[in-house]
Amino acid sequence: MNERPSWDQYFLTITRQVAERSTCKRAKVGAVIVRDKNILATGYNGAPAGLAHCTEVGCLIYESKTPSGEIEENCYRTIHAEINAIAQAAKNGVSIRDAAIYVTHTPCIHCMKVLINTGIKHIFYERDYKANTVRELLASTDVVIKKVEG
Repeated sequence: MNERPSWDQYFLTITRQVAERSTCKRAKVGAVIVRDKNILATGYNGAPAGLAHCTEVGCLIYESKTPSGEIEENCYRTIHAEINAIAQAAKNGVSIRDAAIYVTHTPCIHCMKVLINTGIKHIFYERDYKANTVRELLASTDVVIKKVEG
């Protein structure tokens, strides 16, 4: 008999499947918002509903510089998975205060700021992605972030 997955592993498995809907050419990212072991909303990275996706018309990459001088590349066309999950919850009138979010990658600094403002209390992720950019921000909040091994 196979060992039963933990709740964290279970939700990360679902998060990986949600990421498969991504239309981003650079990274498939998924997010699942959960409270009391129930899924409240899901999201993946891609263009807004009804608009052309990167897989159809290409990416709109722009560069920006971080305060430390690092060059970052982002896409104007893409909405991040975490923001899409939050938008889905809002569209459906679902409160996500005090919930947890499972994400395939560490949230970027912009998503992290939004997650803090929504009242998300726990962030679980599988892969590091610019984790150093959110450490200082997290030190000033009560949000708990944890890497979960697959």
